[in-house]
Amino acid sequence: MTTLDPRLLLRGYAAGIFPMADSRDAADVFWVEPKTRAIIPLDGFHCSRSLARTLRRERFTVTRDQAFAEVIAACADRPETWINADIERATLGLHATGHAHSIECWDGATLAGGVYGVRLGRAFFGESMFSRRTDASKVALAWLVARLRLGRFTLLDCQFMTRHLASLGAVSVPRRRYAELLSAALGTAGGGGGDVPPPEFGALDDALPSAPGAPGQFIAQLLGHTS
Repeated sequence: MTTLDPRLLLRGYAAGIFPMADSRDAADVFWVEPKTRAIIPLDGFHCSRSLARTLRRERFTVTRDQAFAEVIAACADRPETWINADIERATLGLHATGHAHSIECWDGATLAGGVYGVRLGRAFFGESMFSRRTDASKVALAWLVARLRLGRFTLLDCQFMTRHLASLGAVSVPRRRYAELLSAALGTAGGGGGDVPPPEFGALDDALPSAPGAPGQFIAQLLGHTS
């Protein structure tokens, strides 16, 4: 079996496929290309009134890339998981090269929830999320969507549809449509489309210091709830 490494991972994502394992202890990895793909349109994220209240109240302290290894380990720490040691190791390698990121929610000094994924061009491939406190994963995802919107990304891939994702605005698209969206997201990377500036995962970090109000209030406003 070909060794799973960061470069192979990126080639897979660029081709519209992603790796999975049968269990945490599985020795083998297989590549998946679903017939339908779940995505969250970045202008269609559903920020409910209750989620907006949680954001504005600053229930959690939100960071990015402060505990990537802990986030992926927490996502894998469940009775059934597709994240085996090879996938975890290769994804940690992507993080080391700046191609994988995490959003963390903290309750004091406790990691309460988070989401991680892979960045390539204007696409972000959301891999997994976890929650140890009510709404922690929703808050992490809301911050991720805000970051991608401000950073001029065009595609947030969520792999498989779930009821939870659907409640947050995810939609299913057929394989051919997904391939078109992916091609566009990769083809415009680096400002290759004329005067379009390149994507910036750190754009939110630049915007927050001058944003009015608390960070959570800014996120809620950006995602469509002002009161």
